[in-house]
Amino acid sequence: MKLYFNLTYFSFFILLLCIEALIAIFLKTGFIRHTIGDFLVVILIYCFVKSFFKITPLKLGIAVLAFAFLIEFLQLVNILALFNLHKKSFLKLLLGSTFQITDLIAYTLGVASILSIELNIYKSWNT
Repeated sequence: MKLYFNLTYFSFFILLLCIEALIAIFLKTGFIRHTIGDFLVVILIYCFVKSFFKITPLKLGIAVLAFAFLIEFLQLVNILALFNLHKKSFLKLLLGSTFQITDLIAYTLGVASILSIELNIYKSWNT
């Protein structure tokens, strides 16, 4: 991995961060909050990492998906309660508090979407 700065990925990261913040502030329940938010968060993480590191899309996609799955499975063991952090609302928002299979599906679809976009961009640049 080579360290550098990519303004395009960083701009997408900032845009997605703003969208995620708006979802968190204004939508307390529902499909957009619980599913679209999870779908977008893996793309947000992907764009953040791509802003600073040259890494192949597939490697990064797998790493982001593994990270998202790890966080979700930590919810299954109730990691916040285990460390007596369940009353910290920021950590609860950041790490989540309940395990859901649908979150795993949303993460997978998010990573699949960003990889599909990346592959299409790569193909268009090489033709």
